[in-house]
Amino acid sequence: MRHHTLRTMALAFCLFALWMSGALEASTQETQVTVAMQKSGSEATLLGLYFRDSLLGWTVGSGGTILKTTDGGRKWKKVSSGTTALLTAVYFRDARRGWVVGANGTVRTSQDGGETWSAMTLSTQAPLYGIAFASPSKGWLVGGNGTILQTTDGGENWTDQASGTSAALHSIFLTNEQHGTIVGALGTILTTSDGGVSWSAPDSQSSATFFDVAFADDSNGWAVGNAGALFQTTDGGAHWVDRTLPCGRTCNKLTDLIRVRFTDAQQGWIVGEHGQILRTNDAGFNWVEERSPVKHSLMALSFPRTTAGWAAGEGGMIISISYGRQ
Repeated sequence: MRHHTLRTMALAFCLFALWMSGALEASTQETQVTVAMQKSGSEATLLGLYFRDSLLGWTVGSGGTILKTTDGGRKWKKVSSGTTALLTAVYFRDARRGWVVGANGTVRTSQDGGETWSAMTLSTQAPLYGIAFASPSKGWLVGGNGTILQTTDGGENWTDQASGTSAALHSIFLTNEQHGTIVGALGTILTTSDGGVSWSAPDSQSSATFFDVAFADDSNGWAVGNAGALFQTTDGGAHWVDRTLPCGRTCNKLTDLIRVRFTDAQQGWIVGEHGQILRTNDAGFNWVEERSPVKHSLMALSFPRTTAGWAAGEGGMIISISYGRQ
């Protein structure tokens, strides 16, 4: 009788273990991506997007367009920018102090959460494409004709830095006050390890136009660009390896990849031409194309947290992206 009881208990334990294994597998399978359209109320081409958290965000674009949300994009309101210039990027240091940049050296700043904007005068008329801050006081702007501008006083004043190139510089990513990476046209990649005192150009062995760059940590980063260009570094930007994805049997032309963001060391996102959305959950070893509800090109991307992000693009298109167990 005792042996029979033990056998019954052992069998029950095995069945429980198998059930748990199946439950875990099912739970993993339930982790999915949900993409939803949002109503922006605008038909402008949206090029820049920045969320401070899962509620507060801004997007900017053609015709001096600035839109703001305080409820995670359920409602977007148009804010007067005071300019009709093409706006390409937006960044907020905190909930109140922010900047937008754009064509003809346009820089406008806000001190009230983007409700009102005032103009700043710079030493350049070059188009500006990217803005990033490494600390409350230290930040950079990048743009056409190899333009790099630096501030050390929280954006009150901006001074030129030598880039060593005349290529258009489209994006900058800073891992700390000393280390940063800039990407741009003609395969341009610039790195600094001395806070921008000098910028060096590692050989990417590519002529691609890079639109964006992002790092998961101090060492691991990705650059994306036209014709599917996808490059990786594992040594902080000193060397770059071509990881461009194959075209596939039904592909006639590789899609331009326009924005890349990593939310942690494993989870990354890319958006691009024709509404393409790519995701990795293994540090970029594999990329999966997610189903997209839009065919318009997605030009901007922001992930304030691992499980929630937004993308924006042509025709005033804004989508929310959520990732997790549904």
